[in-house]
Amino acid sequence: MQEAVVQKMKHFCAYQERSHHEVRMKLLELKVYGLELERMIAELVEENYLNEERFAKALVRGKFYGKQWGRHKIKQALFQHQISEYCCKIGFREIDSMDYEHTIKRSISRKAEELKQIANPFLLRQKITNFLLQKGYESDLIQQHLHEYLQTSR
Repeated sequence: MQEAVVQKMKHFCAYQERSHHEVRMKLLELKVYGLELERMIAELVEENYLNEERFAKALVRGKFYGKQWGRHKIKQALFQHQISEYCCKIGFREIDSMDYEHTIKRSISRKAEELKQIANPFLLRQKITNFLLQKGYESDLIQQHLHEYLQTSR
């Protein structure tokens, strides 16, 4: 029985990057507890099926380049997976600062185009700001790039 569970977990981890937290929850679902659970996690780590740094890098890349999330929202996702602060820092190295700036600018222009029927500049600024805050971008960067965009689009 236990060897079948180990094989199932190896397949689970090989299919896509997993966090230790996800694997722990899956093992608990499969009714594996205590020392046996810890032994299986240790085996998965030892055989490199499970790697927290690799998971953090993959999550950061996927959420930023795939969904255009900002650092705050990505940080929350890492926190939900109980990733260590050290691995979070390593993961965030995956985001190129020029790509980050370019993504904010592109998001502002797309949202402004989407909201072009709004004539009130204060309402437009508020809606774009709220949209980018929900995406997890930093307030100061939003205001800086939004100001630049509104100056050049007049």
